[in-house]
Amino acid sequence: MLDDLDRRILRNLQSDPTQSIPDLGDRLGVSTSRLTRRLDKLRDNGVLRGQQAVVNWRALGYEVEVSLRVTLDKTQTRAFDDFIEAARGIPEVIEIQTFLGQVDVRLSVIARDMGHYQQIYRAGILTLPHIADIEALMHVARIKNEQGLPL
Repeated sequence: MLDDLDRRILRNLQSDPTQSIPDLGDRLGVSTSRLTRRLDKLRDNGVLRGQQAVVNWRALGYEVEVSLRVTLDKTQTRAFDDFIEAARGIPEVIEIQTFLGQVDVRLSVIARDMGHYQQIYRAGILTLPHIADIEALMHVARIKNEQGLPL
């Protein structure tokens, strides 16, 4: 699916997504027009999904991150849909993952401090529908957070 040039393009974009197309073309030894065609092909094939800004939420005053493992009442036919729809409405929920197994959903919640987290938990999380059980895991340190792929 990917040839050597595609992999080199992706490796370079992962290391510095802000570089200009002419600079990237110079670095890779290809013309701007050839690079543009390759980038268009990677986008059309769904390999590249665009660029995004990564905001450091700690720099904005959010000091607490809690991972909530939620088990839903699966006797309710819309348990997943209702829960996820409602969880999306809580601004401090920055990630929602679903699983097969004992835990159904994991929420990543950020807060300014423990008092703010308690407010979010009581006014937001506990009002979410179809919760059978919740386990909270307080984040202490992020050891590895690699989003680049080994290309």
